[in-house]
Amino acid sequence: MVYSILGIVLVISFITDVRNRRILNSVTFPAMGIGLLYYTMTLGLKGFLFSGAGLLVGFALLLIPYLLGGMGAGDVKLLAAVGALTGTSFVLHSFFYTALIGGIIGLFLIFKRMSLWKYVTSPTYAVSTLMTMKGFTINKESKLTFPYGVAITFGTLCAAFLGGVV
Repeated sequence: MVYSILGIVLVISFITDVRNRRILNSVTFPAMGIGLLYYTMTLGLKGFLFSGAGLLVGFALLLIPYLLGGMGAGDVKLLAAVGALTGTSFVLHSFFYTALIGGIIGLFLIFKRMSLWKYVTSPTYAVSTLMTMKGFTINKESKLTFPYGVAITFGTLCAAFLGGVV
């Protein structure tokens, strides 16, 4: 049941983050409540502590990037909801995969912004450019932002299917 709810929360958050750059409180807060309630009802105090610890760890992992302006509050609440529904160990694995996926997306965006993609796809062009050091341009019109809910969704899916492989 918990993983079904997690899947629904991730799908809705993915769609709303891609379309509107928002992760809805009406999705994340009920997910946190369901996680806390489910584990409390099934495991008692141990379940409440399990879910509560996951919620707090998920929240804490993205709090500093949020405070530094690196992401929105919805991203923090989404990872907290993942923690409430799955516990501390799972949310740590999820965060690890999320960071890897977010880093890959970020590198892609940097390549795009600096017009470096042509150097990656053509080794000959890259070598000739490095020899002359000409051709590097920066597209200042392009913004380096992306909906981090995408990385959280795929990171959580990797944690679910791969576990602690890495």
